[in-house]
Amino acid sequence: MPKWNVRRPGRLLGLLLLVILSFLVLRRLNWSSLAPSWLRHRQLGLQAKDQNFMLEDSAFWIFGGSVHYFRVPRAYWRDRLLKMKACGLNTLTTYVPWNLHEPERGKFDFSGNLDMEAFILLAAEVGLWVILRPGPYICSEIDLGGLPSWLLQDSSMKLRTTYEGFTKAVDLYFDHLMARVVPLQYKNGGPIIAVQVENEYGSYNKDPAYMPYIKKALEDRGIVELLLTSDNEDGLSKGTVDGVLATINLQSQNELRLLHNFLQSVQGVRPKMVMEYWTGWFDSWGGPHHILDTSEVLRTVSAIIDAGASINLYMFHGGTNFGFINGAMHFQDYMSDVTSYDYDAVLTEAGDYTPKYIRLRELFGSISGASLPLPPDLLPKVRYEPVVPAFYLSLWDALPYIKEPVTSEKPVNMENLPINDGNGQSFGYTLYETTITSSGILSALVRDRGQTGPPLPPSAHLVSRLLPWQVFLNTETIGFLDYKTKKIPIPLIQGFTILRILVENCGRVNYGENIDNQRKGLIGDIYLNDTPLKKFKIYSLDMKKSFFQRFTAEKWDPVPGVPTLPAFFLGALSVTSFPYDTFVKLEGWEKGVVFVNGYNLGRYWNIGPQETLYLPGVWLNEGINQVIVFEEMMQGPVIQFMEMPYLGRQQYVE
Repeated sequence: MPKWNVRRPGRLLGLLLLVILSFLVLRRLNWSSLAPSWLRHRQLGLQAKDQNFMLEDSAFWIFGGSVHYFRVPRAYWRDRLLKMKACGLNTLTTYVPWNLHEPERGKFDFSGNLDMEAFILLAAEVGLWVILRPGPYICSEIDLGGLPSWLLQDSSMKLRTTYEGFTKAVDLYFDHLMARVVPLQYKNGGPIIAVQVENEYGSYNKDPAYMPYIKKALEDRGIVELLLTSDNEDGLSKGTVDGVLATINLQSQNELRLLHNFLQSVQGVRPKMVMEYWTGWFDSWGGPHHILDTSEVLRTVSAIIDAGASINLYMFHGGTNFGFINGAMHFQDYMSDVTSYDYDAVLTEAGDYTPKYIRLRELFGSISGASLPLPPDLLPKVRYEPVVPAFYLSLWDALPYIKEPVTSEKPVNMENLPINDGNGQSFGYTLYETTITSSGILSALVRDRGQTGPPLPPSAHLVSRLLPWQVFLNTETIGFLDYKTKKIPIPLIQGFTILRILVENCGRVNYGENIDNQRKGLIGDIYLNDTPLKKFKIYSLDMKKSFFQRFTAEKWDPVPGVPTLPAFFLGALSVTSFPYDTFVKLEGWEKGVVFVNGYNLGRYWNIGPQETLYLPGVWLNEGINQVIVFEEMMQGPVIQFMEMPYLGRQQYVE
């Protein structure tokens, strides 16, 4: 039988009286007087009333520019934002890449170059407001439009819809992300004045309940600032949401009619904004280098402003698709985006000034009527002595040092490999290995680039340069398979022979209707003479920093006269003074990836248009720097380091 404390009822009664008394007193307080003075003036935020934006009770014109923190080395964030401020802009816009922040389900990374909060607070320190574009889909020419590849483990997945498997993942991600974003909002003392709801959904438009769901998901988690949508001409009529301000994306003056005609017909007299004025365009491997004339940019920007619209320059500074994060397009043909995200933007990939910067600074300066801050000095660029690789490790010799392969009766696509705590493989290469005993016709569905041996004749090799996977017999290349080439002949063999298929994820499509079908690697069975092959060893070659830590010094051999490819080549770059930015040039090499001091600079490919890789000086050390090149097909003599990009734009100095 419990023992009751006879004094407990008295204590409870006293506590109840105290609560009632406190409530009566607090009701009479003026709560606004308890807030700091700097918060008392932040009550209304950015408003979209009538034809003008209002920030509190003052008319506000958004002059914005896009910079993505995940494409710029953290040490250079301040430099790029100071250059934005000095150009006369007042607002930073940035995407938030879900796939980088949640690389494995439930494991979040907001550290280092992914420290979104530090980037936003730095913008405030520099004197810029922020429009945040958190997705969950962002397009942005990034792999799968910023959606994590582990979503594709679900064979029934319907991305960008209210499919339960997708919304559950979004809800968990937003729970974590918005807890970081909410304190950075304007009404909480931060610089975020507006938040975008998804991105260009009108061009996708597969679920009418989806955009209201995303809007509610933001609001339920404490987003209180102005909400926006953003759509191009094709999607503008289908991308609007009740209670959300519609904005448009464009490049041509011919599209300016949308500012007046469509926006006004949909939402009446409200502020007009071009959320993305495309200052240039991105490049694809094997395609042209895109350039947009400075005079045309000035004419269009002036016309937008003359129309009374706010504007965001996409991109102000593009930066770099470091590592394997680039996206791809696939309409008639699959086209993978290059490593550089220079975009022919207002600043170059390395943050240098361009004629566009000078002219736009004059324009925005004339509008503001006030003197602008002086542009920061350019960061130096240098040419370093070429590096001749001294050591080498063929891919085949490296296999024993890689993590234990997955064994499977059938091929398994990258995303469904039972690795990384059940999250599969997101980026890089995957090697499939089995044995065969006869020749014939090999057929498979491969995504994206697969290579198989003996060396192809020259005419076939020219075709293969645009293909995405290699096939080998033992260690000899016999051919390529890709989206168009689904069959290759296997030459006459004797006895058991190892068939190896090296598959590269060249970038998941980031825009279009087929994003649900972006699984990489071998998709389904692979057939020899219409018989499915069995018993595979599957090696994950993600080439993260931990991947190379297994290649200790004693595992490398001197470079032979005729190396067996694919292979890793190791060299040492000597920096005798303070390190500065440079550009890596691989003349004579064909296709692969470059790593410096563990940093993945991205892909190179001699089909162009990109011919150099940007190497930030902040990733170099004074002294000896490790350089590793993974080359698939043809070794070059040296690795060069240039002071300017070899192809494309040169820096512009006023």
